[in-house]
Amino acid sequence: MTAKASEYEEIRRKRLEENKKRMEALNLPNLSQALHTSPLSKSKSHSPSPVSLLFSFLFFNHHFPHSPLCLQLKRVKSRTIEKQVVVVRRSSRVANMPAPVYKEVVIDRVVTPRSRRYGGSYDRYRDYSKRVYASDEARQEALDKADKIQSDLQSKSHHPSFVKTMLQSHVTGGFWLGLSVQFCKTHLPNRDERITLIDEDGDEYETLYLARKTGLSAGWRGFSIAHNLVDGDALVFELISRTTFKVYIVRVNSPAEGEEQ
Repeated sequence: MTAKASEYEEIRRKRLEENKKRMEALNLPNLSQALHTSPLSKSKSHSPSPVSLLFSFLFFNHHFPHSPLCLQLKRVKSRTIEKQVVVVRRSSRVANMPAPVYKEVVIDRVVTPRSRRYGGSYDRYRDYSKRVYASDEARQEALDKADKIQSDLQSKSHHPSFVKTMLQSHVTGGFWLGLSVQFCKTHLPNRDERITLIDEDGDEYETLYLARKTGLSAGWRGFSIAHNLVDGDALVFELISRTTFKVYIVRVNSPAEGEEQ
């Protein structure tokens, strides 16, 4: 351990002597003394300027990369930058204009009332708190009546048909009517098309059929509101042509045949 330390000290001593000889050959000690004793250096601060530090670092890093001065300069990570407040130059077109004032401005919001369609307001069908749910017994009774209508239609014609019980999502809120996937793949177009719904009075309502989602979107809301459909109603859809349904509506809680309403 002592032998290694002695060897290191010997190498270090030789390196210092070599660096000293190089500095004397370049006349650096005299130049450094002349720089410190010059009138220009005395009139200024004793701390070296950033420019002199930069030149010193480049010189010593090139000639004496392992010298103590070079290592000390390398340890300097940052320098102090003086911050000054300056006036921002403005365009001549706005130089004489007052400075802009940025503050929050409260604007009264203009509320446009919803138009009334199909005999009722828009919010009436969005107010989920006023939903009325049909009982299971009433729902099943309407479904049984719709099944009988479908059976009678199939005995008179060969048009495909299906029965759909109305839920809240069909008649309020989103107004989306999902259809039977098997029925859609078998009988309806394989791309989005307009499908017409004809009620029992012969009135026609155009809807948009979405093939990938197998359901009716745009236009179904108008049909539902126009016929005052509610949760539990049962509808029979009879496909009388490629893009036309005849729709039969069975009201939930409607009186049985032969009973007085």
